[in-house]
This record gives sequence, C-alpha cells and structure tokens, in this order.
Amino acid sequence: MAAALAAASRQSWRRLFRWRASGSRAPCGLVCTTRGLSDGGAYDLLVVGGGSGGLACAKEAAEFGKKVAVMDFVAPSPRGTSWGLGGTCVNVGCIPKKLMHHAALLGGALADAHHYGWGVAPSAPHDWQQMTKAIQNHVKSLNWGYRVQLQERNVKYFNIQGSFVNDHTVRGFTKAGKEMLVTADHIVLATGGRPRYPSDVEGAMEYGITSDDLFWLKDSPGKTLVVGASYVSLECAGFLTGFGLDTTVMMRSVPLRGFDQQMALLVTDYMESHGTKFLKHCTMKKLEKLKNNRLQVTWNNHDTNTEEMSVFDTVLWAVGRVPETRRLNLDQVGVKLHPDSQKILVDAGEVTSVPHIYAIGDIAESRPELTPTAIMAGKLLARRLFGQATELMDYDNVATTVFTPLEYGCVGLSEEEAESRYGEDNIEVYHAYYKPLEFTVPERDSSQCYIKMVCLRERDQRILGLHFIGPNAGEVIQGFALGIKCGATYPQMKKTVGIHPTSAEEVTKLWITKRSGLPATVTGC
Repeated sequence: MAAALAAASRQSWRRLFRWRASGSRAPCGLVCTTRGLSDGGAYDLLVVGGGSGGLACAKEAAEFGKKVAVMDFVAPSPRGTSWGLGGTCVNVGCIPKKLMHHAALLGGALADAHHYGWGVAPSAPHDWQQMTKAIQNHVKSLNWGYRVQLQERNVKYFNIQGSFVNDHTVRGFTKAGKEMLVTADHIVLATGGRPRYPSDVEGAMEYGITSDDLFWLKDSPGKTLVVGASYVSLECAGFLTGFGLDTTVMMRSVPLRGFDQQMALLVTDYMESHGTKFLKHCTMKKLEKLKNNRLQVTWNNHDTNTEEMSVFDTVLWAVGRVPETRRLNLDQVGVKLHPDSQKILVDAGEVTSVPHIYAIGDIAESRPELTPTAIMAGKLLARRLFGQATELMDYDNVATTVFTPLEYGCVGLSEEEAESRYGEDNIEVYHAYYKPLEFTVPERDSSQCYIKMVCLRERDQRILGLHFIGPNAGEVIQGFALGIKCGATYPQMKKTVGIHPTSAEEVTKLWITKRSGLPATVTGC
C-alpha cells in the first residue's frame, strides 16, 4: 500500500509540473493530491532577486500591464546578519557605505573648521551606535518603500528562496514550510552576489566578518584588519580610519585591480599618509579567537619570507564576491555558467542559454558590478519583452567612483587599457596635480589630488578615459561622463569654460602631456 501511494504521489507531481510548464491551469483536484503544496500562480514575468536591478525590471514590466512577481530571500550571513528587500546596494552596500563615508568626512572637517573661524575642537569622539542606528533606520525605510512600490504596481512579492523545477517553474518554501510553485512565461535572474570567504584560511568563516555584517554591527569594530585590496576593502578601511579606529589593510598584490594603477596607488598613498596602515604582499594564514574574545591573526609576509602575528578586535574579509547561482538549480534547466566565475553566460540582450530566461546585474558574466547598470539593464529588458522596444544596454563608458577618503572617480579606459587596445604611441595622456581651494586655508595635503585624461593622438583626439582624484569626485565625474559618452574630444574639452573656483574646472584646463616630460603641477589661474 505504501509503495502504491508513493508511486501515485510521484505521478501527481509529474503531472503538475507538465501542466505548469504548459501555462495551463491544473485539473481540479491535482494540487490537492500533493500534500503541503501552495499555488503561487502563473505570471507573465517572474523576477528572482529583489535587488536594484530585479526591482527595476519588475516595476517597468508592471507599467505595461503585465502580471509580475518578485521572489526574494536573504540567506543570513555566517554571522547571522540578514536584511530586508532591496538587495546589496540598499542594505549592505552603496547606501550605508556612502553615509559612513560622509560621517568620516565630517570628522575630518572638524580639523579644518577652526582654521575658518569656528570655535570647535579639532577632534571629537565618534559614537558608532548613534551613527548606525540612524543609518539603519534610513535603510529600513527604503525596505518598506520598495514593498509599497511593488504593491502600488500590483507586483506580487514572495519572500521565499527559489530554485528551478523546470524552465518555466520556480519552487520555494514559505516560512510555514509549505512548498510553493510559481510559473512564468519569462524569468529574470537577478540574485546578485555575496562576499567571498577564503577557503584556505583556518578560522576565516568562524571568526571573520564581511561587509554583509559591518554595516549592521551594534558596537564599534574596534581595532580592525581589513583583508583585501578591492574598492570594498579600501572604502571600509577609509571610513573606519576616519572614525579614529586603528585600521590596517592587508594586500596580497595590487590595489583596486581593474582600475588605473597610477590612480590606485595615489589612493592608497593618501590613505597611508592619513592613518591607515598597510601590510603589503602579505597573505593570511590563520585566524584564532583568544580567551578575551580578541582575534589573533597569523600571516605570511612575502617580502621578508617571514611569518608574522598580531591581535585585532575585528577581521573584515573583502576579498571579492561570488554570484548567488548555487541555490538556483540551474543545471536542471540548462542555464550555462562561466566555468571560472560561476556567473551566468548571457548575450547582448541579457538572454541566457535558455531563450526565455534572462540574467542581469552582478550575476551575469562580463557585466560591471554596479547598481546603476543593473537598474538600466533591467528596465531596458522589460521594455524589450513587453514594450516592443529594441534598445540594448550599452556597457561602454560607464562612470563610477571609489569612495575612499580622497575619492577616485573615473569613466572610460584606464591608461593601461588604452595602451593595450591602441598602442602606447597612439595615445596622448594629459595630466595635472592640483590643489582644491578648500585645502588652502587649513593647509591640507593635496599631493595626491590628480587628474588624468587619456586621448587618442590621431585626428580629433577623442577622449578614451578620464580619471579624477579629489573631493567630491563622484559629483565631478558624472557630468563629464555625458560628454565622453557622446564622443567628446580634447579640443572640445579645451573650449569648455570651467566654473571658477572649483576642482572640476581643472579638467577643462589640462594641457601638459606625459609625453612632454614637463612638471604636471598646476600653479594658479
């Protein structure tokens, strides 16, 4: 009898999946024969992942009157940290990062204020709990706002973790433990990524944290070792130093891999001269917890070929990110992954190896891991699917900024990329060191404030890349990004009248080339 019931149950599931895949309603009584199954419904579009790109795609599709669902679930970090709707950027990325960066800059402004006549102490203790409470309240308000936006657009929200059953059906489990099936004509994967833990370091996951945890810590991290040389590493180390915390960065090789290396070294030089310590050419070996709950760190110094050791309160891993593809059961439906990155292979239209399944954002291979590109890609995809549009996402000349204490903004090619693509003899690099006016009264160090414009030498000297290190770099580079996107040339830039006195105007005044060998220091108007 038991064997017969089991066989009947398996047959019922197979029939249900066939009906789901066909897009038709299941026959009366079919769902009832499968105990614990909840009917999630059938949709025109299902978005798996509730980050910036996925939400943008879902909301745009809903504007075309389509039946849309979003399936999102945040698996807690190894330290138990979780958060609400909105993805990495909102909860544990761009938003809290920028606010903490700003908090650190305010601390630096205190040192300048008395030079300008303000009767304030040049330094003050920082209250971690007060800051994080305010930032977390803002993040929670954004979480709620996304829920409201989906509701206003009649987008169904499933707070469950989904995986494929077949190429039109995604399965998940509710908090009550019921199994739910959701079917859709089109499925967009936008699950993003999570921080990587090293697999070869003893104690790494047991005792270390990542950026997933840092922004939700109740208490100050204290003396912190940040492991990695990515923008996440340097940004976090920068604001922790700004709060007055003893902060060290451990780098295996070069900083900001993938960015212009001259600029990257200027960023780390500034950080080092302003209090952040660096352990260069070092790799972690072991992480142990002491009886006083502090962490004893052992590492290899490859410059001296010695093993070294020190004690920290917190070890923050910032050694890269991994795509959230493992739980999706992609092999069940034939969605192909890159063998090394484990990201999803897509074409120019974000289409995977399965024609009605798409991938956008950090989960897609060869896409920049940037929130604005994911948002734009999601919107354009929805318009192509449901609005008869044909425009594809253009990933060239996307501007970005690293929010280190002295910010680094860039758009286009690095000098290394330009040389590789066009040859060293075929590019011209205009550059200048400059001093922001705001730095003059308090006599702040400006030795790393630097601008570099990479151009083609031939014909109209089209601008290939622009790199800016200085205060408010993100605000500066955004405007110039439009011109470069439109094919701006060096002569056109020279004809542009700058706004005086600003740091941004220094871009329009560039005239010294690296090829000339002349000193690149701006001395005045």
